[in-house]
Amino acid sequence: MSWLRLILLSLLLASPLSHASDNAIFDQGVERLKDSNFNIKLQGVEAIATSGHPDAARLLGHLLQGELFYRKQDQKLVIGIKDGRRYQIADALSAEALGIVKKRELEKIRLNNQLRGQIRSAIATLNLSNPDASVRLDGVNQLLDKPDPNAVDVVRKQLAKESDPAVIEAMRTLIALEDLKADDTTQVLAAIQQLSGDLRPAARNGLRYLAEQGADKQTTQAARKALAAIETKLQLNELTETLFFGLSLGSVLVLAAIGLAITFGVMGVINMAHGELIMLGAYTTYIVQLLMPNHIDFSLFVAVPAAFIVSGLVGIAIERGVIRFLYGRPLETLLATFGISLILQQLVRTAISAQNVAVENPSWMSGSLEINAVLSLTYNRLYIIFFALLVFIALQLVLKKTALGLQVRAVSQNRAMARAMGVRSAWVDAMTFGLGSGIAGIAGVALSQLTNVGPNLGQAYIIDSFMVVVFGGVGNLWGTLVAGMSLGVANKFIEPWAGAVLAKILMLVFIILFIQKRPRGLFPQKGRAVEG
Repeated sequence: MSWLRLILLSLLLASPLSHASDNAIFDQGVERLKDSNFNIKLQGVEAIATSGHPDAARLLGHLLQGELFYRKQDQKLVIGIKDGRRYQIADALSAEALGIVKKRELEKIRLNNQLRGQIRSAIATLNLSNPDASVRLDGVNQLLDKPDPNAVDVVRKQLAKESDPAVIEAMRTLIALEDLKADDTTQVLAAIQQLSGDLRPAARNGLRYLAEQGADKQTTQAARKALAAIETKLQLNELTETLFFGLSLGSVLVLAAIGLAITFGVMGVINMAHGELIMLGAYTTYIVQLLMPNHIDFSLFVAVPAAFIVSGLVGIAIERGVIRFLYGRPLETLLATFGISLILQQLVRTAISAQNVAVENPSWMSGSLEINAVLSLTYNRLYIIFFALLVFIALQLVLKKTALGLQVRAVSQNRAMARAMGVRSAWVDAMTFGLGSGIAGIAGVALSQLTNVGPNLGQAYIIDSFMVVVFGGVGNLWGTLVAGMSLGVANKFIEPWAGAVLAKILMLVFIILFIQKRPRGLFPQKGRAVEG
């Protein structure tokens, strides 16, 4: 009886081995690992795997990683981690630290390919009885990569006891892959039916082999049909992934452009420093994380209002110090704000660093949401999409439901009439520019979670921001949202066959041609910029 069948018995017998017997078998296996004969070592691996000892999987894991040694002076089994030319060692069983020793004091427990394969199967099989569903799933996935007939027998028995849907599905896939090798045509066809639509690479490989070298025409045709169904699902998942990346890019464009839609669209100011206001928001996130290094998970909740205030105050200073003297002269505002952008870049280089700085992702934004074997959606991009929509809704409420929003719309439509009605247009201009600049700072917080933060961060988005605003319709927030999302999705669908650079060029050419036909964009709106 093979050693994996012994594992099956140890898992399924109603009367398991006693604790003392477990330790005895485990200790015998540990001693055999020290032998120079690979066959003896294999017996040791079998004994450890079948012992039922709680440390069996951990010890075999260290052995597979090449971290298991025995100390020459007393034959004590230890875990060794290389530290320069020396090794930090710990007791292999108790994990007690034993200090640092020289390499010559240790003898490594060496493996061959056969042993490595057996150890992988043993670890995967041991994981099947783990109370943690994620560990059990990992064990089945390991067996999918390198299936073992004896391990599959264990899985067949464990399937009836399994309760987690993901683990059950993986187990059925593993069993079906083994059934593809059966002599019974009915059993093979049932396995093909089970694997039809399964997106795991192991399932596709198994069906592909059967489709090319099937024993009879019926199974070969069934395998090809199942592969065709899988290919269809792969294409749909690829389309979904492209759409997701397009929406995430569109969300970034909306966040970058929505502040500009206010300053440029409503006020008629060509603000070339808008990108640097985004950059200030990203650096604010960096500084907030420096101030609260032990609370990175909460740093963004502080960074968002902080970035809004910092960029908003800088925006108000720019408007009060420069822009208010240049209303009605858009080309001069372009030159003036371009100079301001260079000053802000140099200020950051001098005060912080000329190099990119590291901004950490909170743990709740790390990782990805796995939809299936080939499709996963990264959490940071998911949050950016939702965040962009929240910012858009909040800005709409400010402009539609507050006194400031009413005054902004009044001044943008007819400045003279608004003044006659008692609206302080100078104050409204400052607050509007500050609002747009603050939104740019919030965009910087979002971008810090997706890309490098450096002095040139804003330059990568200023042109795209103007493209979005012009395409959507100057001064129209809904136009900015639709334009940003549309351009983001279109860009991602073009990239696979045109490349990133050519895709941007094609988008620019499209917008130029579109503006020729509709000079006021998708959603034209009356305002100072239009009337001027």
